[in-house]
Amino acid sequence: ANLTLKLSSLAGGRPEEPGREHSLVGGVELEGVQRRENRTLTQDGVPLLADFGDNFEAATLRLAAYLQDEWSLNPAWSLHAGLRWEGIETRGDAGASSTEPRPTNRSSVWTPLVHLLWKPDPAKRDQWRLSLTRSYRSPSTQSLIARPTINPRFPVDGPNEPTGPDSAGNPDLRPELAGGIDLAFERYLEGGGVLSANVFRRRITDLMRSVTTLETVSWSPVPRWVARQSNIGDAWTAGLEFDARHRLDQLIDGAPRVEMRSNLALLRSSVEGIPGPDNRLDQQADLTLNVGADYRLRSAPLTLGGNVNYVPGYRAQLAPDRLLIVDRKLVLDAFALWTISPTVGLRLMASNLAALDTTSTTEFDYRIAPADPLLRETARTLTPSDVNWQLRLELKL
Repeated sequence: ANLTLKLSSLAGGRPEEPGREHSLVGGVELEGVQRRENRTLTQDGVPLLADFGDNFEAATLRLAAYLQDEWSLNPAWSLHAGLRWEGIETRGDAGASSTEPRPTNRSSVWTPLVHLLWKPDPAKRDQWRLSLTRSYRSPSTQSLIARPTINPRFPVDGPNEPTGPDSAGNPDLRPELAGGIDLAFERYLEGGGVLSANVFRRRITDLMRSVTTLETVSWSPVPRWVARQSNIGDAWTAGLEFDARHRLDQLIDGAPRVEMRSNLALLRSSVEGIPGPDNRLDQQADLTLNVGADYRLRSAPLTLGGNVNYVPGYRAQLAPDRLLIVDRKLVLDAFALWTISPTVGLRLMASNLAALDTTSTTEFDYRIAPADPLLRETARTLTPSDVNWQLRLELKL
């Protein structure tokens, strides 16, 4: 459930002076999420995890209040500045075996909000934007429930492997907090279209990540490997993003009127406390690239288009003892649209024309006991890929 209340009031400016508006904006935001579960786990008809009970619940509550001054200093400059308070409370569930109350975490932060906009030529739409922001990322309610999920590959009465762990929630998990700065430039083209560039850097505290450890657990007579979401420390991320939407003939004289769209992101990150050189944020490659184009033939009611998405492979050191290696990703899509009438069209689509299988590899180095030799578990996951064809009749009512 969520509730948003926003109030605004004119604080200055005169109708005879356009571009000098001055207003105050304030608001309150309330968001609550609650999760209740009833689960029964049996093996060969025998109940398991009885110590945890069958009923579980977790909840997050977020409250925010802000006051912002939106001020157009003159036709070229405008400033939005304000202060935001945001608090979040999470309540987990450690299971019926716990004699302690439900774990509760409360966090709050005062956040200055600053957005500065400059138009070099007020008669045009080109603009520079500078922003200072802070934000929360709260844990999911499922990750706050401690009751485990048993890996079906390994019976609960025996050991499992680090690459095949059980999973369980962490009732003490805290939310992430990120603060950063963004600088962006937008250039609007004659005849439509926009080119933009954005550079940013963010600092993250209490980074959440899945951590796999060997634990003495109540649901098995032997230690088991268990994966839980945990706060592993601080991190930073930075990047440079380019975005373009335009016609090809706007950049190249005499070129066909092809509608182009493209996006390029160059990304870097580092997680403190984890050895490099690949101690990046997980699921973050060095770059992502998207290029698309649409062209409508003049000689026939036919529109052709396509899109290319490319993400290079990368290595991510998730923990001192765990390495993730992800294969490159290349996706090619295309379509042809025959316009029968203004309200009827026939579209042929081909998705994933490259049909490249992808592989991800996890390497886990561990010791059962401190004096034991170092072991390495390697798990490879192959994701097969096929071309997907669709023929669709489109009607506009």
